[in-house]
Amino acid sequence: MPQVLEFSDVVVRRNGRDIVSHLDWTVSDDERWVVLGPNGAGKTTVLQLADTLLHPTSGAVTILGERLGRTDVFELRPRIGFASSAMARRVPPEESVLDVVLTAAYSVMGRWREDYDDIDERRALRVLAEWKLDHLADRTFGTLSDGEQKRVQIARAVMTDPELLLLDEPTASLDLGAREELLGLLSGYAQAPTTPAMVMVTHHVEEIPVGFTHVLLLRDGEVVASGPLDEALTAENLTATFGLEITLTHEAGRYAARAV
Repeated sequence: MPQVLEFSDVVVRRNGRDIVSHLDWTVSDDERWVVLGPNGAGKTTVLQLADTLLHPTSGAVTILGERLGRTDVFELRPRIGFASSAMARRVPPEESVLDVVLTAAYSVMGRWREDYDDIDERRALRVLAEWKLDHLADRTFGTLSDGEQKRVQIARAVMTDPELLLLDEPTASLDLGAREELLGLLSGYAQAPTTPAMVMVTHHVEEIPVGFTHVLLLRDGEVVASGPLDEALTAENLTATFGLEITLTHEAGRYAARAV
């Protein structure tokens, strides 16, 4: 399968410390990856590299066939969908939910004087319906619950039919009901045949949606394990990743972990 991401001996160094250390990693267009690890493991840095927001200190990052440092990132970014809490903080709270999603067509945050075609608005409304947000189209973003805001972020990220979808802790801070609702939607999306390659960062194996295929385990910027979920996500690898003896269970496509 064609590769959408390729990291070759990638290092990101800050203040003399390797945040990411000699990372080799590839993602194919039919794969859905979860990136797991403790705080400070380098998970978000990996996503920022994949979204062209960072350049490596050394090594090569190739995204959708384009090498970072040798391509126009402003032409590359519209091909990538990215949802994160940091992005949500940039959304004007008075912006309507429909406009938050619609403005992704111009890669802007906050509607101003752009002209949108009817096809853009129909597309935005269809995406909102897919993420169970159509009844909130006229609400302002700032009045939504955390769970609703998370779903709006993802709807915006998929608005432009990206070739790669990056999700940075999409279920963080959500209550049980909101988390399970979002995981159910992500599971359905991950298993659809037209869905692009996906990479999702999380801290918890319980938040891995059904339909995800691979895992990258990081500790201190280094790879502990990488590969298909049923091979790489083990109690032994989680123990090495988090520095605590872990037991792992798997039932009906979902995982659960706890300390021994």
